[in-house]
Amino acid sequence: MPLSSGHPLAVIALGGNALLQRGERGSFDEQYRNVRRIMSQVADVIVNGQRLLITHGNGPQIGATLIRHELAGQTVPVFPLYACGAETQGFLGYMIQQSLESELAKRGDDTPVVTLVTEVVVDRSDPAFKNPTKPIGPFYTESQAHRLSMERKELVLKEDSGRGYRRLVPSPDPKSIQEVQAIRALVDKGVVAIACGGGGIPILQDNGNLVGVDAVIDKDLTAERLATSLKASTLAIMTDVDGVFLNYARDDQHFLSHVGSQDLARYAGEGHFASGSMGPKVEAVLRFLRNGGRRAVIGYLETLKDVLNGKAGTQITN
Repeated sequence: MPLSSGHPLAVIALGGNALLQRGERGSFDEQYRNVRRIMSQVADVIVNGQRLLITHGNGPQIGATLIRHELAGQTVPVFPLYACGAETQGFLGYMIQQSLESELAKRGDDTPVVTLVTEVVVDRSDPAFKNPTKPIGPFYTESQAHRLSMERKELVLKEDSGRGYRRLVPSPDPKSIQEVQAIRALVDKGVVAIACGGGGIPILQDNGNLVGVDAVIDKDLTAERLATSLKASTLAIMTDVDGVFLNYARDDQHFLSHVGSQDLARYAGEGHFASGSMGPKVEAVLRFLRNGGRRAVIGYLETLKDVLNGKAGTQITN
């Protein structure tokens, strides 16, 4: 049964990399199986009385979508990056929505689920447009990246946290969510909304018109905007690692199970969190807590229930 607005709201941000496991080629069936497994946990959380809003990343998926367009460019017109973002919102939202509907039905729960194609307003003067930093698409070896950069000199490629090289695109800061009133109306009625997929479709105001712009907004920063705008009690950022580490991937790495926002901000200032991976997640939870949120968590997607229950992941409070 749908939960009313009297219940606390948690915004869950699912990582695009977490929906596509390492070593997988990214077929529809592979991603659908991963989503179905995750939605089994989400359904349990809903049935147990938690009101949820779901958002998700699209880093690997939009990279693959761009490749499909580029390879077919001599046969059909190539779409701009922002339109490819809308495509990924559609097919990832479909997988999440259908999987969650099926899992809820198994449990005798009739909570409605809906996906919204969501636009996010950015600033035309954002310096990100001159400095691409957002990694998208597949990982490349150093030799593959070198060959690709020689073939396509317009691409920006950079090593990503020891995992390989990825393409970088502009990632402007999200200012506001265009459809926030519609989203609020849905969640207040107990609907599980899937919104702002891939960080939202970036748009600008142009002479009174809304227009798309070629960029990919970081989904965690948009998740914070969404959670803050809806006055959610919890922001949960789910990814493909256990949580936040100091000295990650080094012999002296240290896992943070509980940490205060001031200490986390200090660690960020010391350079512990890479801009292409944990950095935006940490920035998102710090913004959420500064803007009135009560609790933020970062954790492994496969342990979603335990993360929300405070038994796993990195639990962050003021």
